[in-house]
Amino acid sequence: MEVKNTIVTITREVHPKPERRHELPYSPAISVTGPVDILFLSGATAAPMYHQHPHLPEEHQHAPDIETQVRRAMDKIKLVLETEGLTLRNVVKINKYLIDMRDRDGMSTVLKDYFGDWHPASTTVCVNCLNQPGARVEIEVTAVRPR
Repeated sequence: MEVKNTIVTITREVHPKPERRHELPYSPAISVTGPVDILFLSGATAAPMYHQHPHLPEEHQHAPDIETQVRRAMDKIKLVLETEGLTLRNVVKINKYLIDMRDRDGMSTVLKDYFGDWHPASTTVCVNCLNQPGARVEIEVTAVRPR
C-alpha cells in the first residue's frame, strides 16, 4: 500500500462532560484526524470518569465482583464513543488489565454482552495492581471512523 501526502493531526481532547474537564489531569480520549479518524481512549475502571485529583477514597468505592466493574468501565467507554458519534462496532483494539486472571471468564462474559458478534483485536494482561484500591480491571480501547 502506498500512501502519499497524508496529513495526520491531533485535533482535540474528547470530554463527554466538557464542563468538568478541569477535574482530570488527562483526557478521556484524544481524536486524531487522518485518512481514517482514530480515537484513543484512556483506560476505564469502575470509578467515576470525572473525579478529584488527588483521589478521594469516597469516589472510588468499587463493587467487589468483576462483572459489575466491567459493566461500569464499559458504560464509560460507550459514553466516550457516543460523544464522538461512534459505537462499540468502531472499536478495533481492546486492552484489558486484570489483577487476577481468575476474573478472565467473568470479564469475557460481560464483554460479550457489549460486543456481541464483533471481535476487535484483543490483549489481556495480568498486572500487580491498578491505580485505585479495589479496582480489579482496567479497559482501554482504540476506535476508528472511516472517511
